[in-house]
Formats: sequence, C-alpha cells, structure tokens
Amino acid sequence: MKYRILITDTCLSLIGKIPDKKIQHTVLNRIQKLSHEPDKQGKKLVKDLSGFRSVHAAGRYRIIYKIDKQTVIIYVLAAGIRKEGDKKDIYKIAKRLLNAGLLDLDET
Repeated sequence: MKYRILITDTCLSLIGKIPDKKIQHTVLNRIQKLSHEPDKQGKKLVKDLSGFRSVHAAGRYRIIYKIDKQTVIIYVLAAGIRKEGDKKDIYKIAKRLLNAGLLDLDET
C-alpha cells in the first residue's frame, strides 16, 4: 500500500535552510521513500515525541514523521541536522513545534 505524504510548511522551511543543495535533494528523496512501508523505516521516538518516527536522511540529517494508517497518510513534521545538546537540534525543534501548538496532528 502506498501512503500519501504531507509535509508541513515548517518542514519545507527547515529543508530550505539546509545550506547544501545536494543534501536538500537527498532529504526530499528520502521523504518520498517513506510512501512505501513507513512503519518498517526509521525508529519509534519516545517521551515528548511519542507517536512519531525518525529516519536518517543524509549523514546527521533526520526526518521526523507520523504515520496515520487509517487515512494512509504520512505527516512529515520536521527535517534537519541532529546536533545533540544544541538549540538547533532537529529533535528540540520538533518538540518546540509540538509544545507551541503549531501542529495539530492529534486527528491522526
């Protein structure tokens, strides 16, 4: 079964800020690959990001997404570099987005 992919505007903005165009392209291609068997890709996230998954895209770049099996849709929340301990860490950014209520994915 092929899933439809919805990418948040915030995620598109984050991808646009990646300085290397080749990495941008790699991240976008990796997102497209999520349309087939997304639950077999990446890893389940815990704590504040429970219900989401993370998959490697290019080097230290990650894609954070949520699967809605009922509607057969992948919601791509964020994409960016993993910098543990840094305020620009993609997991910290994703938590801030959820805490700020900028994403309403509870319908999924």
